[in-house]
Amino acid sequence: MDRAPPRGAPRDAVGQRWLAVFAFQAALSAVASALHLAAAPRRRHQLLGAPRGLLLALHPFLSCAATGLLALALLLTASPHPRQPPLPRRALAASLLAAAGALCVGAAVSLLPEDAGWAAVAGLAFRGAVLGAVFAAHYFGRRRWLLQFPVVQRPLFYGLKMGLLPSGKRALKVSLQAFCLSIVLTLFLPRQFRIGGSIGSQILTQISIFIMTAGVSFCLEISHHFVQVVHTRRCSFAPPQSTAAAETNPTEFILETLEQSDPRSLMQYLAYQDLCMVSECNLEPWRRGAFFEESGETYKRIVTACLRPLEEFTSKIAEALEGFGSDKPELISQQSKLFGAFDDSQICTWCARTLSGLTARSRQEDRYGVAQLTGCNAAVMSTLLSALVAIEACLGKKTNPQPVNSLGPESIRWANFSTGRKGTGTAIAGTQRGGLQKKAYVVADVLRTSIYQIVSFVDDLRANAKPSSLENWISEGRKPIYGSQAVLVQKLILFIEYCAV
Repeated sequence: MDRAPPRGAPRDAVGQRWLAVFAFQAALSAVASALHLAAAPRRRHQLLGAPRGLLLALHPFLSCAATGLLALALLLTASPHPRQPPLPRRALAASLLAAAGALCVGAAVSLLPEDAGWAAVAGLAFRGAVLGAVFAAHYFGRRRWLLQFPVVQRPLFYGLKMGLLPSGKRALKVSLQAFCLSIVLTLFLPRQFRIGGSIGSQILTQISIFIMTAGVSFCLEISHHFVQVVHTRRCSFAPPQSTAAAETNPTEFILETLEQSDPRSLMQYLAYQDLCMVSECNLEPWRRGAFFEESGETYKRIVTACLRPLEEFTSKIAEALEGFGSDKPELISQQSKLFGAFDDSQICTWCARTLSGLTARSRQEDRYGVAQLTGCNAAVMSTLLSALVAIEACLGKKTNPQPVNSLGPESIRWANFSTGRKGTGTAIAGTQRGGLQKKAYVVADVLRTSIYQIVSFVDDLRANAKPSSLENWISEGRKPIYGSQAVLVQKLILFIEYCAV
């Protein structure tokens, strides 16, 4: 069943992001065209009032003229969800990248000797197509279509400036690989497709082509970075503060987006990001105050929307750990399930931070006690603890209940990473170098910080640090998604004593 897209200001704001990207590409193309026309040669050797080196210096900017094609390639594949783009879209994006590189590098006709024919021009365009193909291989091989949301929101100019140095490094790496590969491939082409002349002139020409290739790669990287910065900017899902909607129902936009938008769409990611900002910051206290309205329905809907991703995340980890065995094919299968579970780690971190922020602030801002009366506090603490225990099991930490007098950091026992026996708590994530283990540690740190934030703000937890009283902070009547109630209570005691690591 198709879901209706959210209405109102958030949808318009997201549309403005797409318009900003196309405007950026159009501006680059216009500037590049003006520079090219101003420095265009009247003949092969003579320029209109400009030295020969000026055209060579302006050649890297000629790639901007093709970034209009590149914009479509980037926008078709940009997504916050780690799902592989469909094959037709990947083929279209790779073709557009190759065409952009061919047009940019092929425009450097003045680098060729005077007697060079169309075959040499085609050879130069071929080298540009190789550049586009290498960039496309890096783009899809490294899954760069994913939107990387920044940890801290900064001004737009600062976000663009921070990407200059990394873009330059990546551009140099891509251009060097494309340059070497194109030289090897041109050896298999007929001789007329190669650049002739003396050895000295050929060396200068190759150096000029490499400089121009690096400039083209840099422009492609900057275009990609601009798309990333624009689409990860915070979008406010709230009506203007001076309107009637802000007085009657200021949470309509964000609740509508969280509940009706397509799962893992860009709109949903932006909604969770905005909700996290409202919960943690004091820039818009009127919006957070509306969450604690008297009926408690709004607060319950927000908590439910944030608990859903965390519960799904924990269920996937529990399923992977339950089927873990010593057989190598089964190990690979369970590891792939864990990779799928951590694909949504960005939303899970936002949800954990939102839940901890609202739960901690409810002690001072919840005038009607809706957080406690609706049972959301117990559900939040149970879900956070259960998710943390599941991640620690992936990393090899023992999750069995321990005696009360042995609780503490010194009692931690880590599983052997080299074994693969079922039921021993072996660290599946520990057998993987790189992405999975890093994501597990990052999410675990976020969950620990979130639980500590609740504990530090709520004095009742420290005053009644007894298992019998702490069970009120663990959901009663239902089994935790991972672990047992005794394990969660003991884990909560560690947090209250500031001994959880």
